[in-house]
Amino acid sequence: MNSIALIAIGALLYVLGHTLLRGFYVVNQDQRAVKTVFGRAKRIGNTASLSDPVSDMLREDERERYNYPQLQVIKPGGPYFKWPWEKVHKVTVATNTSNMAYDPEYPEANKRNTVLEAVTKDQLNIELRGQIRYRVSERNIYAYLFGVKNPIAHVMGYFVSVLRERIAVFERHEPMTEPGSEIMQEVGSISINDLRKNIRDINDHMDAECAVSEARYGIVLEASLITGIDPPHEVESALAAINTAHNQVSSDISLAQAGADQTIVQSKRAVEIETLKAQSETEGISRLAKELEALKEREGANALEAYIKNARLALLDQTDYIYRSE
Repeated sequence: MNSIALIAIGALLYVLGHTLLRGFYVVNQDQRAVKTVFGRAKRIGNTASLSDPVSDMLREDERERYNYPQLQVIKPGGPYFKWPWEKVHKVTVATNTSNMAYDPEYPEANKRNTVLEAVTKDQLNIELRGQIRYRVSERNIYAYLFGVKNPIAHVMGYFVSVLRERIAVFERHEPMTEPGSEIMQEVGSISINDLRKNIRDINDHMDAECAVSEARYGIVLEASLITGIDPPHEVESALAAINTAHNQVSSDISLAQAGADQTIVQSKRAVEIETLKAQSETEGISRLAKELEALKEREGANALEAYIKNARLALLDQTDYIYRSE
């Protein structure tokens, strides 16, 4: 065997050994993997994402557009083996936390990805701060790997659009019940105060609206946490003055209501006292009338005249006593 053949055999053994060694791989506990053969991912028969409950929230006009095949997902473990014409795509399924102002394509956007701006219904520009938690969906991993070019950018764009739309149309659903509410409803109120009072409702609304992102982009938005809503600096002082005036009006109305309630209670008490006095006097006269009627029936009409005469004499005696004492 000549030297050329030996070199060829050695090169072949080297390539085979190198290929075999590089063909082994492992999948970590927080990872899932998908294998492609000549660029085509291994599927689970003909099943698609529409057959999974993850697609139940899609609108009818979206169901055909976001119908992805179900893939064979490689679970954590190993070592596994792949041939040179196969490729392994690994994704992390652990929950990630991101600033809600994060833009993966434009690092300078939203004040360097720190603050998200929105406009309220009364045309007030506000700044939103908060976080979102998300993870890759194992049940719809095709959408994340092959459905869109940059799924994180799509999800963040969808989240921001839904949030801004919610802020723009937000209204107070419950009536104002605090003192001075009628006055504040007549002159109008600053919607940023209503937004701050209803942060939890806004977060719940965002969670419900963004649940469809799993079927669209293969990313599960687990929670949105708005932590701060601030107006522009130039209107902060004006907003504080309005809040102070509102608190003062509420305080004055509360004091007036307390005084009116106290007067009403005192008046009711006085009426009750006078009513009791009148009832006692009426009861005495009623008893006297019954006794006189019984006396008349028992002794006759002359007895009644004698009683009246004695009563007059008693009154004359009292009158004489009063006159002499004076």
